[in-house]
Amino acid sequence: MADKNNIVIVFDFDKTIIDVDSDNWVVDELGFTELFEQLLPTMPWNSLMDRMMKELHDHGKTIEEIKQVLRRIPIHPRVIPAIKSAHALGCELRIVSDANTFFIETIVEHLGISEYFSEINTNPGHVDEQGRLRISPYHDFTKSSHGCSRCPPNMCKSLIIERIQTSFTKEGKKMKMVYLGDGAGDYCPSLRLKGEDYMMPRKNFPVWDLISQNPTLVKATVRDWTDGEAMERILMGIINEIISSEEEEEEKEKVLMSSDHRKISVGIVHEPLLPLSLPVPLHLVK
Repeated sequence: MADKNNIVIVFDFDKTIIDVDSDNWVVDELGFTELFEQLLPTMPWNSLMDRMMKELHDHGKTIEEIKQVLRRIPIHPRVIPAIKSAHALGCELRIVSDANTFFIETIVEHLGISEYFSEINTNPGHVDEQGRLRISPYHDFTKSSHGCSRCPPNMCKSLIIERIQTSFTKEGKKMKMVYLGDGAGDYCPSLRLKGEDYMMPRKNFPVWDLISQNPTLVKATVRDWTDGEAMERILMGIINEIISSEEEEEEKEKVLMSSDHRKISVGIVHEPLLPLSLPVPLHLVK
């Protein structure tokens, strides 16, 4: 079994854990697609979602109605078993998503998988005193820029990946990361992965297209997937591959250590038996 926290699996959420985009799902299911599309060219996505939550509230849509919509969101039947199996094998699971805490927490609690994730990194979402859902940016771009031109102003996922990597380095722990994602926002963090890590882009989705343009830019081993069934099979294969290679390394270390011990013990046993000087026979003395 893998050491706890040695393998870190980072999941995007929309179109990775769930099979759709949670923002679009809520807007479409509650009948606000047309307004959403009208406003989309005028502001950043994160700001637009906060505005859409205001529109929902102004039109009498309740928090409970939003929750009901989220609870029926489509998910491939093999995704939950994959998450449970990865956790059971000793992996640490985290979510890095451009959705929001309210949507993600509502969904993972409904699916019964919230306990398997040690951390959810996403845009804050909370219900205010008026009963309206407010969505804030993960990175407050009104105060400063995160400095990455590839990513939307509210979130650069690379900065989150770098923080996770640094936290393990500071604790003196070895860590191998597996990153699963589908969107253009998952490309930037794929460039931060190391040679021993794995990148799992969803095939024929934006991140896969971006990686395919110049695969040599990604140092990690790339294994693409198409749906929940493929995700489970490939992810389990990667985890078992890492665990097997680590067990082999441990065995090699044990053999080397036992070999070193034998060398030391031989020296201790035989050294006192070696004469300090050879006696010369008397008849040879002149």
